[in-house]
Amino acid sequence: MPSLIPFTSSFHGEAIRIWNAANHHDYPINEHFLAYNVIPATGETIEGRVAIDNDEPVGFVLACAVGDSMLGWVSAIAVHPSAQHQGIGSELLHWAEDWLKEHGCKRIRIGGNLRPFLPGLPYVMHEYIMFFEKHGYQSPVHQPYEYDIARSLKDYQTIYQKPAHADLTPMNSGKEHLLLNFLHREYPGRWEFEAQEFVKNGGRVSDFLLLRVDGEVQGFCRLTLSDSERPIERFYPQRLSQPWGQYGPLGLSKAVRGQGLGGYLIDAAAVHMQSLGVDGCVIDWTSLVELYGKFGFKVYNQYISLFKMSIE
Repeated sequence: MPSLIPFTSSFHGEAIRIWNAANHHDYPINEHFLAYNVIPATGETIEGRVAIDNDEPVGFVLACAVGDSMLGWVSAIAVHPSAQHQGIGSELLHWAEDWLKEHGCKRIRIGGNLRPFLPGLPYVMHEYIMFFEKHGYQSPVHQPYEYDIARSLKDYQTIYQKPAHADLTPMNSGKEHLLLNFLHREYPGRWEFEAQEFVKNGGRVSDFLLLRVDGEVQGFCRLTLSDSERPIERFYPQRLSQPWGQYGPLGLSKAVRGQGLGGYLIDAAAVHMQSLGVDGCVIDWTSLVELYGKFGFKVYNQYISLFKMSIE
């Protein structure tokens, strides 16, 4: 069997080569993508191993643990096609599981970590599900799939009249506390944490849109453009027309739901992205296909969610 050695930045080029050879061509990574994704968030630990066979890297795995969370992630795993079916993927996965167990994790998810390579296993690569099932991974019965949805905004036409008492506008510098206070109140957890990291890392404030209702912040939407803090390539927009853009997550406060403001938020965000020149637009990692379908978005990528519910 090959030897496993620590994943360091010196292996970035080899990891990109292995990933792009092993994965479907719709899911390429580059140096910008990889360098961003291996930067640990606050409280996060990332560790990886590279499989070396005959002095050549043939596979790698990256695992993530966050604080005292019981959930850990195998954020990326790939074996070059020339070295597959030799037990190398199993060895890499076993290393990741042992490492996560040492860090107190009781459950494991494939993908979907704080800076995800993928939300899950791409459906176009569903033949690999047998590998993960063999190692005890299963899809949740209630929500086995996640989706990226997309459309061109070149011909987008608004379908919601702007409410007299509501307005969606880019966040201004110095107003970050309004976003963070809103998320702490309405969406404590991942969305709040990601916004905190965005502010901490000096992200461009206008990449967040704030929905004000009667002057109070009651909703938000995050944007990603080609020059944003997070690489647009992370959303695999290559099949879409450029310029590319992404939006999401987005949400409303409990106090204003049921008033049609969710539709206005989705619609106004699309119009705003169109005004910035975006053509190919992705809304990533959602299960709300029917909702976004009302705005002309269609399934672009499908992913199989995979969890190991307990590790011994």
